[in-house]
Amino acid sequence: MSDPFLDAALEEAKRGLAEGGIPIGSVLVHDGKIIGRGHNRRVQKGSAILHGEMDALENAGRHPASVYRNATIYTTLSPCSMCSGAIALYGIPRVVVGENVTFLGEEAWLRSKDVQIEVVNDSRCVELMRKFIAAQPALWNEDIGE
Repeated sequence: MSDPFLDAALEEAKRGLAEGGIPIGSVLVHDGKIIGRGHNRRVQKGSAILHGEMDALENAGRHPASVYRNATIYTTLSPCSMCSGAIALYGIPRVVVGENVTFLGEEAWLRSKDVQIEVVNDSRCVELMRKFIAAQPALWNEDIGE
């Protein structure tokens, strides 16, 4: 049985790919409802920072700290240093990671900040990233800073 919130993050990733961008999606969930959704839009917006998680946080808008402290962020790919920093900054206590096979982000650092990390390694997320990396290695390396 699939998780509807991970499914929503995967829909966002596919939307990003369809727009010519990098297929990483994220949703921010509070009290069983999606309050922010986004996808990597670095290419589409010419942005240095619009990773999937950052876009979901931006699209969630302003909320009291108590909302973030009781939220879960779902992401199709293990969060990088920047996105992990934002997760820690806002005190988001739980991250559900679609996959960390193609890229292992700052999961250990997040755990050191008492963030609960649940890695699903969903085959759909793995396959989406593997195909993208094979087709667009230069763009992938640009996005992760190599």
